[in-house]
Amino acid sequence: MNATPEKPAAAEKAVTKTAAAKKAVTKKSTAAIEQAPAKKTAAKKTAARKTAPAKQATAKQATAKKATAKKTAKTAAGQAPAKKAAARKPESRAAMVRRARRINRELAELYPYAHPELDFTNPFELLVATVLSAQTTDLRVNQTTPRLFAVCPTPEDMAAMPPEKLEELIRPTGFFRAKTKSLIGLSAALRDRFGGEVPGRLEDLVTLPGVGRKTANVVLGNAFGVPGITVDTHFGRLARRFGWTTAEDAEKVEADVAEIFPKSEWTMLSHRVVFHGRRVCHSRKPACGACAIAPLCPAYGEGETDPEKAKKLLKYELGGQPGQRLKPPADYPGQPAPPMAPPVAAS
Repeated sequence: MNATPEKPAAAEKAVTKTAAAKKAVTKKSTAAIEQAPAKKTAAKKTAARKTAPAKQATAKQATAKKATAKKTAKTAAGQAPAKKAAARKPESRAAMVRRARRINRELAELYPYAHPELDFTNPFELLVATVLSAQTTDLRVNQTTPRLFAVCPTPEDMAAMPPEKLEELIRPTGFFRAKTKSLIGLSAALRDRFGGEVPGRLEDLVTLPGVGRKTANVVLGNAFGVPGITVDTHFGRLARRFGWTTAEDAEKVEADVAEIFPKSEWTMLSHRVVFHGRRVCHSRKPACGACAIAPLCPAYGEGETDPEKAKKLLKYELGGQPGQRLKPPADYPGQPAPPMAPPVAAS
């Protein structure tokens, strides 16, 4: 009798336990569901924290690259050739002529002693020396001609000279075979067509073997007093740098420059420009920082602009070195060139 009432109580307890278990599971599920977004958010925050430095680093790198690019651009602009920095506004023809003539006046003050840098005592010697000066220096010619003129002082003597002997005499000037042919040919022409005398006209001089306009103008201007423009490598280079011409052809350069200057200035202008080209305005590295006419030169900056460094580039009398002539004019402020050293005897 007593056992029967206890069964419902046990069943009721079991039901209660089951309900409690279900309720606990439900709470856990609800908590899990509620905690899931929080975990995701935390995970996102953690990932964001990890990603932030990388993003910041990337941003910094991008900023640094931009800054470097700007700095490089500024540096490039600052280091652009001085030639561009010193670029002038387009000038009129009249302005260019005024500037060109002022350059000539400045060069006249700088080189009042400008002269032909070949040693000679008469038109024939000057003609021969000028032919020999092709592809060599005036100094080398001046060191060679004393022996040459001692052996053959006249066109008749040179025309009769055996080619082999003449070649040996002029060998130091280079291209001695071609030059020998020209010297014998022009000497024979002077003997046969001009009575042994050098003609004083351009049209006659250019008919001689080995004689072109440049050589003819040298002879006319310095042996006969006939104005002429001598376009050698130095003159052509400076005429282009000064903006007097853009031509490369020597005859075109001569024609362009002749239109700028009065005829009376042609010969001395040639000497002054050549002097400046040999001493200051060199082909490869002009001494811009030591140039007296730099303010007038459109090409300023092509060479060394530092004054102290530029001074070291000066040549001949401006650099404290011997000149090119063994017998320079009395007013030359530099040292005479030394004669050629005698050949060393074979032991």
